[in-house]
Amino acid sequence: MTAPARRTSPSPPVFLPVREAKEAQPSLGCEKCAQLAEDRRAARNRGDHSAATDCSVLIRRHPDH
Repeated sequence: MTAPARRTSPSPPVFLPVREAKEAQPSLGCEKCAQLAEDRRAARNRGDHSAATDCSVLIRRHPDH
């Protein structure tokens, strides 16, 4: 009698779809948001995705609106 094939996982892996997050939008007329949006654009253009993400977080959390 031969041994059954050994299983390395209890079930097939689960596929988790990537969720596309909406980009933070600057408020119209807000100078701080406009500057952060420009900084984000510049960061993306130079390939600094960490700085671009930081700008998006600051836009989303801007306390004045």
